[in-house]
Amino acid sequence: MLGAPVVRDVAKALDVSPKRYLIPLSYMAVLGGCCTLIGTSTNLLVNDMARVSGQPQFSLFEITPVGLAVTLAGGLYLFLAAPRLLKDRDDAAESGRSNKDDGVKILGGTVGDAELFAQRRPFQPVKALVALGVFVGVIAIAALEIAPIAAAAFAGAVLLILVRVITPDEAYGGLRPEILILIAGMVVIGIAMEESGLAASATSALVGTVGTLGPTVALIVLYGATLVLTELLSNATVAVLVTPIAVALAESLGVSPRPFLVAVMMAGSAAFATPFGYQTNVIVYQMGGYNYLEFVRIGLPLNLITWAIAILAIRFTFPF
Repeated sequence: MLGAPVVRDVAKALDVSPKRYLIPLSYMAVLGGCCTLIGTSTNLLVNDMARVSGQPQFSLFEITPVGLAVTLAGGLYLFLAAPRLLKDRDDAAESGRSNKDDGVKILGGTVGDAELFAQRRPFQPVKALVALGVFVGVIAIAALEIAPIAAAAFAGAVLLILVRVITPDEAYGGLRPEILILIAGMVVIGIAMEESGLAASATSALVGTVGTLGPTVALIVLYGATLVLTELLSNATVAVLVTPIAVALAESLGVSPRPFLVAVMMAGSAAFATPFGYQTNVIVYQMGGYNYLEFVRIGLPLNLITWAIAILAIRFTFPF
């Protein structure tokens, strides 16, 4: 979401409301991330939890056909529907508030303006080219399965430090300990669910409900349940908690877990009906000054569209 401040500033420079563009930007960032294994943290977590459950790992572009179908369908919906759904009903009110704040230094002047404290970084072509080369190299190594993604990414980070593109302090500053602790804790909880039999119990209840209707219905229900949970909890939490259930559900039905794991990847990211379904939604929710119902009005139809397209693409790409 590096582009969010740019989009906001360009919209203001053109004297249009940023609200027209920030939600579509967030949604397209999420949809684009569904196209590769490293596109979202959800995909990486599902892949890791699947490995813990004894399943083979996904390759970098294995989910691309499904992600691309979902992205194209979602992008077409946003292109056709978002301009009508995101009407500038409160542009005048926003303009009035802005004019009023111009005379109040506490709100709009030198105090409280975060941009005044932003660090200006001049463009450095050599460092930029080295960083781009390392990034492409990491992707190529992972795509060709020369080394695991985590190892390739870590080696790339170390290389950037060694060639002095970034300093060790800058690299360390980019880490988010609270996120790492959350992910580590949720992975442990996911393993505990599987080892304690809780995943098997939840799977038995799910199979008892939809098992007689076949694996396709079970896939649809699993996607829907994951989607609803993602709207309420964090995507990382849902990915770790649902993945063992997805594997157990497939094994109970006597089919390949692969389609069910891909469904968890897609539903664990493509949650658009609340500001809390994915991190990018939270960013634009605050930046654009949206209200909750605006996400529901735009995101709920998108949820339904991507749900249907994802199921069709999964069934076509990943047979049971």
